[in-house]
Amino acid sequence: MQILHKENLHLGGFAGLKEHRFVVDRRVGGQNDTWDRLGNFIYLADAYFEPYGETRMHSHRELDVISVMIEGEIAHEGSLEHGSSVVQGEVQVQRAGGEGFRHNEINPHASKNRMIQLWVLPENAGERADYKHYTIEKNTLSKIYGGTKQQNITFDSQTIIEVGKFAHNEFITKDGEFLLYITQGTALVNESEVKDGDLIRGIDLDFKAQSENTQIILITQN
Repeated sequence: MQILHKENLHLGGFAGLKEHRFVVDRRVGGQNDTWDRLGNFIYLADAYFEPYGETRMHSHRELDVISVMIEGEIAHEGSLEHGSSVVQGEVQVQRAGGEGFRHNEINPHASKNRMIQLWVLPENAGERADYKHYTIEKNTLSKIYGGTKQQNITFDSQTIIEVGKFAHNEFITKDGEFLLYITQGTALVNESEVKDGDLIRGIDLDFKAQSENTQIILITQN
């Protein structure tokens, strides 16, 4: 099992967004200081917006962009669901597809916020652009990405992304390769102590929350 700690990573960013990049696959410019992909999952950054900061309007194509709000709020502008917002405990998922989309994410407040940004390459080129929004439930894993084409709750993919917030001593297990990011609290992962800002890569997950509100993002493959 490997663990990557946020405090050991360089703080970068652009415009009004600052971020620690954990996963940047070599296909999208990753170097030796970041991890490579799991399946089609290629990017993970723990980010915050400066007060009233924004990304500025920019475009994506053939990319699925996932934003998990940890603290505060972002106001969303762009070609998909213009005028919506995402607050703490919610997730925004945008599929660029072949037609692409443009967006600007804005911090509307005078204090910093915090957001986890994830990118996944779609398995089929030429999909239509689309948007989904989720609210995270407690003591369960909420699937916010991946699944078959026979359902429309989530965008289809063999890469599965789940988010959950767990009370003390709640536990989950998963077989196979995983990436797990702790976004709040502390936990035991395969008997190792981990905390907010730790990214863990391993095989066969055994997770147990060690604080009252331990929040995680879990990436696996079908």
